[in-house]
Amino acid sequence: MTDARPILYSFRRCPYAMRGRMALDVAGIAVEHREILLKDKPAEMLAASPKGTVPVIVRPDGGVIEESLDVMLWALEQNDPENWLTPPSGDRSEMEALIAANDGPFKHHLDRYKYDTRYEGAVASEHRAAASGHLDALEDRLGQSDQLLGDAPCLADIALFPFVRQFANTDRDWFDAQPWPNLQRWLDDHLNSNRFKRIMQKHDLFESAAGRQD
Repeated sequence: MTDARPILYSFRRCPYAMRGRMALDVAGIAVEHREILLKDKPAEMLAASPKGTVPVIVRPDGGVIEESLDVMLWALEQNDPENWLTPPSGDRSEMEALIAANDGPFKHHLDRYKYDTRYEGAVASEHRAAASGHLDALEDRLGQSDQLLGDAPCLADIALFPFVRQFANTDRDWFDAQPWPNLQRWLDDHLNSNRFKRIMQKHDLFESAAGRQD
């Protein structure tokens, strides 16, 4: 019998893959999970998505979804039991603006803070300071409600917290010492959720039948 589940190519620690897995989990979509190493990508994944990033969904009909936000929307448009697409306050355009700020300028500075040696001329402390301005804005917002757009999580919360986690883990002592009590509480709540613990369970590496490529 042919397996009718979508195939998910994922890397456990990638924040883009985390948010995709969070949406698949809440939507209750069962997948064939293929855990990969980004430095040793299986040929099957590259055949489906030559750009070589995760997450990648290969649907049973052969269609490919290769952007994390598109994976989230695809899952939630099938089933959104916790109303992540409908925030308690604000609207979808406000969610999209928060995600765009995260995926654009914040991610730019996060990469150059965490991986400064990969970027010529990058000064980690300068990029940490620039990224902190984004987190200051989230702190202000979270001082008004438990989540970014009200008192229940929405798409923006789930899309952003894996990246704030990555920022925090770059220097956890420094992060914990900052005047961000609401942001720290929000992040810890998501990291301690049963759903996050579930999507972070370890999987065996996918064994490629066709070999691997860098």
